[in-house]
Amino acid sequence: MVDNIAKPKLLIVEDDLDLQAQLEWAFTDYEVVTAGDRAAALNAQRTENPTVITLDLGLPPDPDGTSEGFATLRELIAHNPTVKVIVASGHEARESAQKAIALGAYDFYSKPINITDLSLIVGRAFHLAQIEAENRRLAEQADHLASAEGIITGAPQMLTVLRTIEKVADVDASVMLLGASGTGKELLAKAIHTKSARARGNFVAINCAAIPETLLESELFGHEKGAFTGAVKATVGKIEMANGGTLFLDEIGDVPFAMQVKLLRFLQERVIERVGGRKPIPIDARVVTATHQDLTTLMQEGKFREDLYFRLAEMVIRIPSLAERPGDAVLLARFFLRKMNTGKQARIKGFAPDALTAINNWPWTGNVRELENRIRRATIMAEGSMITAQDLDFEQTSQTMERTELRVARERADRSAIAAAIALNDGNLSAAARDLNISRPMLYDLLNTYGMAKN
Repeated sequence: MVDNIAKPKLLIVEDDLDLQAQLEWAFTDYEVVTAGDRAAALNAQRTENPTVITLDLGLPPDPDGTSEGFATLRELIAHNPTVKVIVASGHEARESAQKAIALGAYDFYSKPINITDLSLIVGRAFHLAQIEAENRRLAEQADHLASAEGIITGAPQMLTVLRTIEKVADVDASVMLLGASGTGKELLAKAIHTKSARARGNFVAINCAAIPETLLESELFGHEKGAFTGAVKATVGKIEMANGGTLFLDEIGDVPFAMQVKLLRFLQERVIERVGGRKPIPIDARVVTATHQDLTTLMQEGKFREDLYFRLAEMVIRIPSLAERPGDAVLLARFFLRKMNTGKQARIKGFAPDALTAINNWPWTGNVRELENRIRRATIMAEGSMITAQDLDFEQTSQTMERTELRVARERADRSAIAAAIALNDGNLSAAARDLNISRPMLYDLLNTYGMAKN
């Protein structure tokens, strides 16, 4: 039976015909296209649309230098910013590597060529390209992407969270979301509400850290007329408003200790009394809480009640930071750009290679909120049609990129590709190794090298 499955395309740009033939013979798993100079490479890219390109920097008319190779690299990436270009050179390898990565190359290797090492790099590039292509497809279908109230992701870690939310939504238990600020805890709380049997009821959110302690009780429980100076009429509190729906208490770790006692009584008895009132009001509301604080430490310090914690944490979901979601920073950046790129900002065409590299490498301590803010600023401040790293206002971005060791970038790509392959194959390491186009022993070596768990 003939296998009609199309092989992924690999373009080899190499002027040495013997080496060109050797590489073509080595990569039988791919549909190999070859080119010997810049014109042929660009023509092959337009007609064949390869996913991965290996590029020798020493191309004619400058076979002993790198100028023609770098010019070719710029044009290849300008034509298709998503293509994975693996650059090769024997000329001042370190400096060439830094420049190539800054221009948007995926990876770099020094001549003479080691086929085994190059095969591993090429395999990783194809796998990462596959993940990114799926991310772009998902981003274009954002309404159906993650079925969870605007959560845009392609990262296995976050997809696990979304699957967990699907499971707990219809279980009428209290849920606690743990994660850093800006990770989307309120969006996830809304998703729990929307997917539950309480979806027709109200979703009522209150940020406990944003309400002064003297007003928090009234905000939560409401008050009767005359309960205090200025209480000219009875007012319904947030808990009562959530009756029949979902109450989301954000930053629960900031609730004063005295207020924790009253919240515990509500959770135990499912009744409240308004401030200044004596009439018990029954409440049927699902409670979802969130915090970025370490509640275990707060309990040890006597600042958070253990009995309240166990009432609120019947189901605990930990939200990964943006830095722990490989590929999502670029995916989200493109999503935010499409959303914001209207009106005067409609002139923006996309991201320059240095911007994508910077987005992927930035630590994102402010998580998704920081990313959205930077993209919003960039759409306003960018002078050209492409957003650059400078437009994103990263401090010392160019210097940081120049100092970034190729080993660090390669390890980041390895970790991302390995984690994705293992997740997609439900922990089956043999299947993951096949997807990564490496042997199982090599996968074990990489897991050991990077300190990644094997199960």
